[in-house]
Amino acid sequence: MNWDRIEGNWKQLKGKVKEQWGKLSDDDFDVIAGRREQLAGKIQERYGLARDEAERQVSDWERRADDRWLS
Repeated sequence: MNWDRIEGNWKQLKGKVKEQWGKLSDDDFDVIAGRREQLAGKIQERYGLARDEAERQVSDWERRADDRWLS
């Protein structure tokens, strides 16, 4: 699933993001609002990761994102 679809369906996909990155708060999700760069930044902040590792995790999650998650 490409990021435009993820951003457009953010409310439906937040649960899947929470499964992957449980340290993110509801306030974080409000700030992220479906924006990839914001997601990577919050992951970096909450998990104490380097930027490239946070980006890698988001890319991996994006590749696994499935249209079935939208039902």
